[in-house]
Amino acid sequence: MTGERDLRKLLRHMTPKLQPGTFVFCTFPDENVPAGLAPIATFREAEGLSVILALDEAQRAGVPYQFESGLITLTIHSSLDAVGFLAAVSAVLAEADIPCNAVAAFHHDHLFVPREKAQRALDLLAAVAAAPAQLPAGQQPPSN
Repeated sequence: MTGERDLRKLLRHMTPKLQPGTFVFCTFPDENVPAGLAPIATFREAEGLSVILALDEAQRAGVPYQFESGLITLTIHSSLDAVGFLAAVSAVLAEADIPCNAVAAFHHDHLFVPREKAQRALDLLAAVAAAPAQLPAGQQPPSN
């Protein structure tokens, strides 16, 4: 499976889903994740290993964390070389003053938004899927 590349189809069929739980971002400069933690994502940066964990795991382990967030998965299988999908989605959230940290994985794109704004973000994305023509100015998909 290669995933969808057409921006109109991506927006129309993204089917955003709010995952249960609260997630946080941590960093481990020595790149050693404490035993017993099960990160949902990691990324190696020059400053150390960035880790996304469930909030309850971070609290149990006593590790410092930031950005308590809800996780919205855009359930359409998007191609890794699709153009403009995350730009369009993040523009919608930016217009509503909702920060968004995106993770593009093999099958889907995942958005981490402030926990208290997660439902609003989900509602906005569902509205875009229902009527993709309602994107902010400058974010309209190309006409085919």
